[in-house]
Amino acid sequence: MTAPSPAASSRPLRVLVVTVVHDPEDARIRHRQIPALLAAGMQVTYAAPFEAFGRTPPSGVRGIDVPRASGRRRLGAVVRARQVIRRAGAGADVVLVHDPDLLLSVTGLGPRVGRVVWDVHEDTGAAIGMREWIPDLLRRPLRALVRLTEQLAERRYTLLLAEHSYAERFRTTHPVVPNSNWVPATPPQPSGTERVVYLGNITIARGGREMITLARLVPELELVLIGTADATIQPELEAAQHRGELTWLGFVPNDDAVQLLDGALAGLALLHDQPNYSRSLPTKIAEYLAHGVPAVTTPNESSAALVRTSGGGVVVPFGDVLATAAALRELARDPERRRAMAISGYRYVAAEVNWHRDGAEFAKTIADVARR
Repeated sequence: MTAPSPAASSRPLRVLVVTVVHDPEDARIRHRQIPALLAAGMQVTYAAPFEAFGRTPPSGVRGIDVPRASGRRRLGAVVRARQVIRRAGAGADVVLVHDPDLLLSVTGLGPRVGRVVWDVHEDTGAAIGMREWIPDLLRRPLRALVRLTEQLAERRYTLLLAEHSYAERFRTTHPVVPNSNWVPATPPQPSGTERVVYLGNITIARGGREMITLARLVPELELVLIGTADATIQPELEAAQHRGELTWLGFVPNDDAVQLLDGALAGLALLHDQPNYSRSLPTKIAEYLAHGVPAVTTPNESSAALVRTSGGGVVVPFGDVLATAAALRELARDPERRRAMAISGYRYVAAEVNWHRDGAEFAKTIADVARR
């Protein structure tokens, strides 16, 4: 059986979106790409680990539950995803996969499914060094295997890159779909003086321990953390909340979570100095700026560049909680500086990091692949 070619008539394009690694509420997949596809009139089927994460499919989308790939427990999810792709992908014009694991799931399916597009939104080779479940002896050979897999995928499938910096990993040019944000049409209200926010997954490498320490150093400020926590940091986080040092809201749907940013004094992005973070733009920083919240970030290359170019925040040294506390206190004392940062940051992301523009370009790219 061959995959159907998009008719020149009015039949809408059909896209199968698949992940076994990401939370089905992942901002890039669920809150940016899928709405862009729907807005372009496409039919979307979304295969994701809904049950494992306790999520439900978005409205207007056909949902298919698949197992979650986590740690060393990945093979079952890959096998099940292959079954889903073989069945649902036969009626799709495009199969959009979001995990390197899924390259195994689509291998050999060829024309039996729609055109395969791999959305590359992580430097998997660099991320291996952060995976505690991978033995040290296996890290180097796994990095080599990842690079080989990327080269093979480049020859067989269409690639989309989330970062311009990813281009150096590949031999040919590929479309870039940046991790931009939905920027509010109207400028946000000025930031406040007490509430400091963090939006995203909470892990040690993302500055979880620094934020817990920070909450003790600046008791005059209210620290609000929004997002799920890794098992390695969760007990410390729960203890800090029990002591009344911070507020941890846990998972909040993205559409609601970004509204909680409005009016905050500052937004934190205290990522560690890791290869996987150095060239990737943390979406949270752009979200802070889009909501008029000055960002306080560590000096990862892309993070620091966005903050300095936009004029929308402050860069502090890696792991320096005292410097971070001082930066927050300075912002709390200087409303004019906060206001200038809020305006400058908002204007920059509205012009340069805006999904209202990039989403339409993404949908056009998918349509072009389908009609190729």
